[in-house]
Amino acid sequence: MSKESRRREALVYHAKPKPGKIQVVPTKKYASQRDLSLAYSPGVAEPCLEIAKDKNNVYKYTTKGNLVAVISNGTAVLGLGNIGPEASKPVMEGKGLLFKIFADIDVFDIEVDTENIDAFIETVKNISPTFGGINLEDIKAPEAFEIERRLKEELDIPVMHDDQHGTAIISAAALINALELANKKIHKVKIVISGAGAAAVSCTRLYKAFGAKPENIVMLDSKGVIRKDQPNLSPEKAEFATSRKINTLDEALKKADVFVGLSVRDIVTPAMLKSMNKNPIVFAMANPNPEIDYDLAIKTREDIIMATGRSDHPNQVNNVLGFPYIFRGALDVRASKINEEMKKAAVLALAELAKEPVPEQVNIAYGETKLNFGRDYIIPKPFDPRLIAKVPPAVARAAMESGVAKEPILDWQKYEDELYERMGSDNKIVRLLVNRAKTDPKRVVFAEADHLDVLKAAQIIHDEKIGIPILLGRKEVILELMEEIDFDADIEIIDPKEDSEDEKRNFYANKYWESRRRSGVTLYDAKKWMRERNYFAAMMVNVGDADALITGYSRSYPSVLKPMLEVIGKIEGVDKVAATNLMITKRGPMFLSDTSVNIDPTAKELAKIAQMTAFTMKMFGMTPVMAMISYTNFGSSKHDKARKVKEAVSLLHRTAPDLIIDGEVQMDFALNMDLHKKNFPFSKLAGKKVNALIFPSLDSANSNYKLLKELNNAESIGPIMLGMKKPVHILQLGASVEEIVNMAAVAIIDAQQKEKRANKQNIKRKKH
Repeated sequence: MSKESRRREALVYHAKPKPGKIQVVPTKKYASQRDLSLAYSPGVAEPCLEIAKDKNNVYKYTTKGNLVAVISNGTAVLGLGNIGPEASKPVMEGKGLLFKIFADIDVFDIEVDTENIDAFIETVKNISPTFGGINLEDIKAPEAFEIERRLKEELDIPVMHDDQHGTAIISAAALINALELANKKIHKVKIVISGAGAAAVSCTRLYKAFGAKPENIVMLDSKGVIRKDQPNLSPEKAEFATSRKINTLDEALKKADVFVGLSVRDIVTPAMLKSMNKNPIVFAMANPNPEIDYDLAIKTREDIIMATGRSDHPNQVNNVLGFPYIFRGALDVRASKINEEMKKAAVLALAELAKEPVPEQVNIAYGETKLNFGRDYIIPKPFDPRLIAKVPPAVARAAMESGVAKEPILDWQKYEDELYERMGSDNKIVRLLVNRAKTDPKRVVFAEADHLDVLKAAQIIHDEKIGIPILLGRKEVILELMEEIDFDADIEIIDPKEDSEDEKRNFYANKYWESRRRSGVTLYDAKKWMRERNYFAAMMVNVGDADALITGYSRSYPSVLKPMLEVIGKIEGVDKVAATNLMITKRGPMFLSDTSVNIDPTAKELAKIAQMTAFTMKMFGMTPVMAMISYTNFGSSKHDKARKVKEAVSLLHRTAPDLIIDGEVQMDFALNMDLHKKNFPFSKLAGKKVNALIFPSLDSANSNYKLLKELNNAESIGPIMLGMKKPVHILQLGASVEEIVNMAAVAIIDAQQKEKRANKQNIKRKKH
């Protein structure tokens, strides 16, 4: 994607369908006059009076305890510099979004129009009664140091300047683990810090708090090594000035053990890297381009332990590992401040988490067979679901032990359960999905690329390096649309009807005829059908000219399914294919089957649909907990429709006893864990949160998924085909660009999985 195209996409993202990235959502009922009279006058007077008696009641009756202000004056925004408060607002909204999706913390972003320290501090103090915590953001140094220091002293709620402390906390965790792997002690290593801004100063202070010796530290600014004999040093620079008679980064790195870069790109050369001690630790965190290119660094030193700020390399130092969880822990004990003990607790929690066995969900997300503590895994991944239950409790404990907690936690297991429950509405599964596809991009045929939305989706797949699109359709239309959306990449475009495709078309036709000639298909028929995009696209996947296929945007589901079944066929052992939809709901991700194919499946077919759904769920890193849905509960009706579901469950209990599935059960009993456990304690689902619903017929499955999608605004990924021999997936008619992108990612993951299974089978054959 060109720079101009990316610019337009970013502007549209922030402007449509309505401006901005965050909104205020009511948390109480408001449908009736009675509700409104409680929400406002006259009922609202009662909590007001209670708070007037005791200000601490504000935490009981308002959102203060879960509300953080993200505050900036726009003087140091990203790498854009001093662009002013209004221009900083998109960044502050973005920070609010991260707070919400990673730790369920609500945010108001506040942009303050002053560069005067006293005026800024006074503004924050005056609005502080509204908030449970203050996150200072993008304020230039050295003013940032004084602003944070004074606000911490003068306010009784947590205050943190994330630009300073976020990178410090994450990099300190990484440093602790890197030193362990390098068999070095922090009080002995020589550390070089490139950069002298807020983040660099905070990082170095935290390293000192963990034992780094001042005499072993050299800090550089844009002019070179900061030395004690230099005049007019700021207090922060004077704190880290060295007495060594050196001036350059080249000199500083000789025999150094650790390099921490918070400066500019490409300032470290291979020669400098070679001059460092054995097992050098290099944190090159300039973004987007590090102080030394990752590939160049690991090529230069095989013994290097390296981290960057980038997500496409191992060991990403990402602030999102820190600030949401630190504030979560601080808010949950009503801490009066975020002190050094709490920051150090976050560091140690992150360092320890990296040493624990990694959940399969995380391995799947990052395309790893098994992430293990080592040189390429010294800090947790941002998508690790354990972060929410690991870091906040550590921070909360530290707050309690250091005497700044006003509301101590008494039941830690209950607190951990509550933390996990907070994330039930999160849509991390979508990010995991795309991230996993990126680990091994596959060739995806878009069979209807002459439609604008399909082409836009293909552009995203290409630009985000999720996969390698192949565009099918009328070539002149595709080229015209590509120009319209500034899609100028070198992409394969195929028009199955063009004369230039004769050779390929005839080859596909012969292959198809050979497989279907005993099913009434003539060679003439085969050649005719290969001019149709869906037959042509399916044959591309069948013969290995593509890895996966997306179609169905502009045509009815049955008409698209027919060529897929005829050309691709079913996996051995599968009598009927099926489809499932992954719904991103408020209670978490939920699979619904069969939403698109089987009108009235038999008990045996229902059991197979459940097994295929379970297999797909495991592909997403989820443990299936499945309810077989009916209008009745556990044999309360003898009707054939209910008995069919009961028979399917009985069959699965015999043939797949390890699968957590039960029924027949009504929808409310399936979804209400307490209700289910109370009434059916004997059930396999008792006390468990159901994440898959298997419906007895197509009308119930399809209606329920569409009802959920339209009424609850639940995001849908699907229909995901189950039981097909190759990765082919059929969209719902008129799917959105986002839905097409998500389905393409599913197709890529499907291709990855099928390739792995094929490789395993080949290895087994060779052994025998």
